[in-house]
Parts: sequence; C-alpha cells; structure tokens
Amino acid sequence: MATPHSVAFHTLGCKLNFSETSTISRQFKEKGYSIVKFEEPADVYVINTCSVTDFADRKCRKTVRRALKNAPQALIIVIGCYAQLKPKEIAQIPGVDLVLGASEKFNILNYIDNLSKSPTKGLVAAGEVQEANSFVSSFSFGDRTRSFLKIQDGCDYKCSFCTIPKARGASRSNTIDNVLAEVHKIAAKGVKEIVLTGVNIGDFGNGTAVIEGTKPKKEALFIDLIQELDKVEGIERFRISSIEPNLLTNEIIEFVASSQRFAHHFHIPLQSGNDKQLKMMRRRYKREVYLNRVTQIKKVMPHCCIGVDVIVGFPGETKEDFLETYRFINDLDISYLHVFTYSERENTLAATMDNVVDMGERRRRNEMLRILSEKKKRFFYQQHLNTSRPVLFESSIQDNTISGFTDNYIKVSTAYQSEWPNTIQKVQLKSIQKNGDVSIGLNHNVWV
Repeated sequence: MATPHSVAFHTLGCKLNFSETSTISRQFKEKGYSIVKFEEPADVYVINTCSVTDFADRKCRKTVRRALKNAPQALIIVIGCYAQLKPKEIAQIPGVDLVLGASEKFNILNYIDNLSKSPTKGLVAAGEVQEANSFVSSFSFGDRTRSFLKIQDGCDYKCSFCTIPKARGASRSNTIDNVLAEVHKIAAKGVKEIVLTGVNIGDFGNGTAVIEGTKPKKEALFIDLIQELDKVEGIERFRISSIEPNLLTNEIIEFVASSQRFAHHFHIPLQSGNDKQLKMMRRRYKREVYLNRVTQIKKVMPHCCIGVDVIVGFPGETKEDFLETYRFINDLDISYLHVFTYSERENTLAATMDNVVDMGERRRRNEMLRILSEKKKRFFYQQHLNTSRPVLFESSIQDNTISGFTDNYIKVSTAYQSEWPNTIQKVQLKSIQKNGDVSIGLNHNVWV
C-alpha cells in the first residue's frame, strides 16, 4: 500500500506501557507521520495492550472496534503484553492486520510499508519471549509536567498469579550512564517530574551488560542509580513508581528521606496480609517484612505517602484469611490501596489451584477494601490540612480548574491561575473538597 500519513495510539495498562507507546510514537513522527488523537480518522492505529487482568481480550476487541469506526480501512496493529501472550488469538479479531511481540514492537516501522488491510486474519510477528533479552530505552512525553522513564524491563520472579515474565521476559535494565543521558533529554524538554518505571525496578542492574554484548552481571544497584539521579540538574522531582518490599532496603528509604528531589512517596505491593496466601502466591517476603518497611518509612518520613497493591479472592483465601488481611492493612500507617480482584490467568500456577473463591465473594471483598482505601486516603489528607507543601501543577485545565500533586502525593485543585501550569507552588492545604481533592489557602509562593 502507499505510505500512510497519520497514526493514532491507544495504551492499555501501566506506566511502562505509556513510556513505550510514547517512544514508538516518536519513531513514527521522525518518519514523517502526523500523530492524531485515537478518536480521529487515521491511516494506522497502534494499540498497546496489557495482560494483568482477564479483561485484556475484551478491552482489545473493544478498542479495535473503536478504531475501525473512525476509519474502516485503517491498518490496525496490536502490540504489548497481551500481544506476546496471545498473538494468534488477537490476529483472529476482525480488523486486526498485524500483531507484534515483545522483541518486535520497537521495529514496527519495518513492517508498515509492505502491510495491507487483511480480509481474513492479521499477520503475526511474535517470537519466543526468551528472545526478549535486550533493553530498549523508553520515556513518555506528552505534556511538560511529567515523564515516565523506563529503567528496567522483564521479571525473574515466579509469582503464581502473574503472566508478566511470559509477556516481557527476563529481568534486564538500562545502564546508569544511559539513564542519565535520557534524563538530560527529558530535562531539555522542560519536564519538571520524572517517574521511574519498569516491571520490577528494585531489581535494577540485572542484564545491563546485555546492551554491551558481554556476560550479564549485576553492574549496579537501584540505590546507585537514584544517588546519581539526585545530582542531575534540571529535574525538580523524581518519583519511584512501585517497588517490591523485599527490594526496598533501609538504605533506599533513608536516602529518599534525605533527598530534596525524590518524592516522599512509595508504592509497595503487598498482595496479601496473610502469610499462608503470600506463600501460595510465591511472594518473596512475609507480612512482617512489609510491616518493618512501613514502620521504617514512617520513622524517618512521618508525612510520607504509602500506596499498597492487594489482591482479593486468590484461590484458598478463606473468609478468615481475608479478614486477617483486612485487619493487617487497617492497622498499617498507609495512605491508599490499589485493589485487584483475582482473575484466573492461563498458564499460571494459580489457575490450577483448588478452593476457588466465588466471584461474588471476590467482589464483596474488593468493595470492603476499596471503602477502607477511601478512609485511609481521607485520614492521610486530613493529617496535612493547615500545613504548607510544594505542589507541581499540571499543564492541563478542566472546568477552569487547575490541579496537581504535592511531593507526598496529595492531590490539590483550585481555580485556574494562568502562571501556574508546570510550576511548583508552595501552598497551604486548606480543606477536603467534595471531589476528594484538597483546596488551598490564599497565601502561596513560587517554589521553583
């Protein structure tokens, strides 16, 4: 077919996917494509998929239909975790023309020129996940406020519920020098905050030598990386996206506490507050370790925001097991929860386990923890009312309102001020609004 002129992107899933979509979009732009919104007609639609829940297939099909509604003759290309796990399935979705796996997605432009609209099923280029053994740098850039920077990919953990190692391959990382070079590029674009992202970022350092073609070895640790990042001029705030409790060392906690640039905010997956369940999940810690991490963080950073991932309804989770998790979280000094209802994933150990929890019960437990999360979040916000904190305000506005986040992840919104987008303002936190955001007092100062 003739060379297309426009391309649109849609990303499902995590911050890591967003960083990779943004990088791929820049590849298209460098080749002369115009980037349009997904709701607009385009010659090519690229859908970056996720596989974390059992809704992956449904979401992918729905997104394909949306694209074809906008442009029935457009080329539809599907990439991402779900594309690696189920490439032949996706190729059968009406309208899909090409499916690219983990190793192939960054070479997407090599497939375009000879690709035509398929009347039957799409082409598949998805090698074995073991072939995904190199690291490809990625960072997001949309507005000037924040960028998601990929520092690590893949995972060597074998959690019984997770398909990510099968979708992304073994743990591998960028080098510190390459990360620093990316940070300087991002800083040059006027971005104020960088969020460090990956599959298992606390495992940073694995596979860095793959880039140089030598024998892979642990060349650096996550603490080494963040210490170097703290020295970089031009970025006002770094944020750690999510880090495993067994990899969150006291050295990392103490460094963040002393840093002027690293946000006092940790997101730490728990998954269960029950040791029996943690063992069945093949997690690499017991709940005592998690408690120790939270205690240490609050000891050196009493104002720190702590987010928690938790899964409800995992096979074998009795009502008492769940209540033990509930009580454990209720007693923890944490700030909010991300609650996931367990869903069976093909080719995982958990999918073969007995004592399956009824779906209605899973949803009931999910709702209980979501209510607890709202209570935790509100209490955390209330603790900071009538104090002053730096807020990075977003570039976008909605209904003449501007919003942003404090260094410790409290969401603030107020009437639009033309000089505030992409600046850090030191403001007084006044009250919790109906929408859950915090309002601010009249007195403020430009922080940066």
